[in-house]
Amino acid sequence: MGNKVFKATVRSVLIGYLIVLLVIPIGSIYLKGFSLGWDPFWKEVTGPLAWKSIVLTVKLSVVSTIIQAIVGTIIAYVLVRYTFRGKSILNSMVDLPFSLPTSVAGLMFLTLLGPSSPLGVWLDHLGIKLLYNQTAIVIGLVFVTFPFVIRTVQPLLEQIDPAEEQASFTLGAGRFYTFCRIVFPAIFPGIIAGSMLAFSRSLAEFGAISLISGNLPGKTMVASVYIYG
Repeated sequence: MGNKVFKATVRSVLIGYLIVLLVIPIGSIYLKGFSLGWDPFWKEVTGPLAWKSIVLTVKLSVVSTIIQAIVGTIIAYVLVRYTFRGKSILNSMVDLPFSLPTSVAGLMFLTLLGPSSPLGVWLDHLGIKLLYNQTAIVIGLVFVTFPFVIRTVQPLLEQIDPAEEQASFTLGAGRFYTFCRIVFPAIFPGIIAGSMLAFSRSLAEFGAISLISGNLPGKTMVASVYIYG
């Protein structure tokens, strides 16, 4: 009897926790969003600015995901296969975007690449502008999604038996051929999984992008910023 009461109490607490943190906030968003009726909502989501924001978000999310798939795989391979000075520091820095609020990341980019910073002044002299344009959005998306591909590929690389690669080398295969025929098939599921996580995260990013993109309607305004507006 006491065990049933305990389970019922725990279940009630968890359900109440879920309602307070998820159901009520999300429900209030829907109530507020449709407070003026369906027609104003439909007009907003089908307007030209909305579609431009959606297309821009998807396009730049795809670009950042491709970058992550390539660069993340290379970094994961280096971290697993090579030993070098500072490896532990680099490995710990991979998770930095997870612990850093995205708004702080946006402020960091503003400070680092802004017109008053030494790097910003130098880039401005070269005619390179990395803020308030689509390039800034890609930089922000790459930063906030940086760990996904690396952390999904690393465990798969660690499970590969080095003897398989050594056997390939013994049979006369080069490093590139060995990677394509032995390593890549084993880590491909991790690349896909990490890329899907990075793409999903890119679609919803708001904090960093709202600070560094300029939020120009139809040019640099992503879907999350449009929804917020």
